[in-house]
Amino acid sequence: MEKHSKKEDWMAILTGTFLVAQGVFFLQSAHLLTGGTTGLALLLSQFLPVTFGVLYFIANSPFYLLAWKRFGRRFAINSAISGALVSVFADNLYLMISLDTFNEIYCAVAGGLLMGLGMLILFRHRSSLGGFNVLCLFIQDKYGISVGKTQMGIDACILFASFFFVSPWIIMVSIIGTIALNVVLAMNHKPTRYSVNYGS
Repeated sequence: MEKHSKKEDWMAILTGTFLVAQGVFFLQSAHLLTGGTTGLALLLSQFLPVTFGVLYFIANSPFYLLAWKRFGRRFAINSAISGALVSVFADNLYLMISLDTFNEIYCAVAGGLLMGLGMLILFRHRSSLGGFNVLCLFIQDKYGISVGKTQMGIDACILFASFFFVSPWIIMVSIIGTIALNVVLAMNHKPTRYSVNYGS
């Protein structure tokens, strides 16, 4: 498969990270959670005097080393930049938009779909969001198990652990959003259907 040009990759990174940040905004507006490092950052931001963006980037940072080792310098750098952009976008979207009235289930579905679409764009343009995305891509690359399946398993574990900190209703609605996110990935990012060279 023909590689994307650098211009196409950078446009995709901007588009993908913006969509992910929009999804995070919907989840934050309804005080919902999700899986992965995003879910950890959303959960911690409810209890710590630190913004989601800062917590998100810190949580993802160790995984960029794995990305460098397994997928190469370009993929790791692209992923680090993508993670930083999501952090900046998510922490500043309140300057552009606010939700005074919202439906929690709608926010869960919209947030999950937007995050899934954003992540899909990044995966197809030699990037990721770091965190468990890198681990899932590693598993897909090595064992042929789709990103959506491994991501859903990790997300389920994180949401289960969140039962100790938030209400069952929030967990239930958050699970809906997590399913929406992972269905997008499982349906559209299959290792045998779309092959990407992650190297430099």
